[in-house]
Amino acid sequence: MHLAVDGRGRPLLVRLTPGQAGDNPQLLPLLDDIRVPRVGAGRPRKRPDQLIADKVYSHPSTRRALRRRGIGHTIPEKRDQQARRRGLGSAGGRPPNFDRDRYKQRNVVERCFNRLKQFRALATRYAKRAAFYRAILLLVSAVLWLST
Repeated sequence: MHLAVDGRGRPLLVRLTPGQAGDNPQLLPLLDDIRVPRVGAGRPRKRPDQLIADKVYSHPSTRRALRRRGIGHTIPEKRDQQARRRGLGSAGGRPPNFDRDRYKQRNVVERCFNRLKQFRALATRYAKRAAFYRAILLLVSAVLWLST
């Protein structure tokens, strides 16, 4: 399950993939599918103000894609990436910006996952088919939106 949430911890978009699918390749398609309607006239918003993600998403190609799209991001750098960059010396470039205070807000996503797991049908995975599981997930997401 791949989840995008707003700043208040409400689910914006949910994607289901097989268990062996990695998280990093799903980030850009997940961002492409987000559409937040505006009040009144105008196109829906498709680009977040800021993306806060964990080390899984720290691949340089992902950072480049986010920069190309103009999406500000706070993603910590993995230790092996830091070592490689340092090993290259001045050719390795400077380290990416990282705001520790902003990164502390990433717990909003984890809290949303915990609220989703409060529903037993999701936590125990009673529905074996992906379509049924996704339907339950969307229903629970609607409940979370109505309760906050």
